[in-house]
Amino acid sequence: MLVLTRKKGEKIVIGDNIVLTVVDIKGDQIQLGIEAPRDIPVHREEVYKEIQEENIKARKTEELNLESIQKLMEKKKGKDGEK
Repeated sequence: MLVLTRKKGEKIVIGDNIVLTVVDIKGDQIQLGIEAPRDIPVHREEVYKEIQEENIKARKTEELNLESIQKLMEKKKGKDGEK
């Protein structure tokens, strides 16, 4: 991990298109301004983790649904073949 010290108003540049600015410092908290292209998502860590958990749940549901559909299709093929 790279650790940098910045004062209020100072910036950090990441790559060619992301700029972090220390906007304010109050006690043990800082306010950061983040300039990044719209196609780069920027989230607080706790929000990012929630999104990842929801994506995992969605994938599991999708897998279950696909398995259920596959089983139904196999049953239907079996019934159609009996006629």
